[in-house]
Amino acid sequence: MVKNKRVVFITLIGLLVIAAAAGGFWLYTSGKIGPGSVSGPDEPVQAGDVVTASVSVKNTTRWYDAVGTLEPRTRARIEPRVSARVEEVRVNDGEKVSKGQLLAMLDDREMQAELSRARQSLKNAVSKKQQAEQAVDASKAAFEEARSAYERTEKLYKGEAATQEQLEKARSRFLQAKAGLKSDRNGLQGAKAGVGMAEEAVVKSEIALGYTEIKSPADGRVLRRMADPGDMASPGKPLLLLRTDKELIIEAHVPETLVSRVQPGKSLKARITTLDKTVDARVEELIPYADPQTRTFLVNASMPEVKGAYPGMYAKLMIPYDKVPVILVPVEAIRRVGQLELVTVRTEDGRKNRYIKTGSRYDQKVEVLAGLDGEETLLIEESKNDGHR
Repeated sequence: MVKNKRVVFITLIGLLVIAAAAGGFWLYTSGKIGPGSVSGPDEPVQAGDVVTASVSVKNTTRWYDAVGTLEPRTRARIEPRVSARVEEVRVNDGEKVSKGQLLAMLDDREMQAELSRARQSLKNAVSKKQQAEQAVDASKAAFEEARSAYERTEKLYKGEAATQEQLEKARSRFLQAKAGLKSDRNGLQGAKAGVGMAEEAVVKSEIALGYTEIKSPADGRVLRRMADPGDMASPGKPLLLLRTDKELIIEAHVPETLVSRVQPGKSLKARITTLDKTVDARVEELIPYADPQTRTFLVNASMPEVKGAYPGMYAKLMIPYDKVPVILVPVEAIRRVGQLELVTVRTEDGRKNRYIKTGSRYDQKVEVLAGLDGEETLLIEESKNDGHR
């Protein structure tokens, strides 16, 4: 008997707890209104509530914001063409430079020594050429003398005034002189070739010496300084990065599902968020390769000059991908109470405050995602003046 009473008592306590919880939940939630619900009974419209606006439904374009970066149209990577130690860098990040301006200097002692050796080799080659020319002149004189003697002896032999032995000796001297002249002429050609090679070596050494002075290829601005005195410079290792053109482009990454909408020649909008500016852009290049990790294509789009825009700034390439009907209301018709947004709707019996949820903004109108069906009339003056209803 006692056990049964205890069970009944525990059951009653449990029922009372559940009832209290339900009552508290009802009291807590009874004053809340979800998006689109009407808050309270209709209130009469006062005489001052004369400014109204109709809720409109409009087909609006949906946009995809392709993340991008502003980059200079033309850039120059200043790299050395010889290996040497950096002696001096005369520019810093952000500085303007002009075409032909000296940007950096490399250690030229090795190139100077190479040029001196090349010039000495040229001097020796010229001396050898002069000696070969003298040898040819001497051989030519000996050849002419031997030929004359041979021809004279041959005539005498035919007139039986010279012996066979004398003729053979004259002929032998003639052939030797002829071979000597040919050899000396070949030597002269070799000496001339040596001079040419030595001259080429001098030119190469002078060019290499000129490479120790790094000059700007065009007017522009230093984007990045990448070397300091004492660093080792070598071909393929950039010293400076220059922007050589004032015009900027947008490099954006476009998903493969939208790549058909960004073909070269397409006109799009580009937004520079930092400057809060939207400009016209024109697609110039679509790199025909998708990143296997992000499944995006790199797109380059040109844009007009924008004051305050610099390379490296964040930008978005706006790509239209769909048209959908949206409900739009004037910005001034919306008022906020804490985190809530509401408008005042005009009804047959007066007015009602209605909670809404907003989305994107289109000029002076705002998209309504929930709370309105597009056929309402709003009291704008009421919304502006009564900020607590």
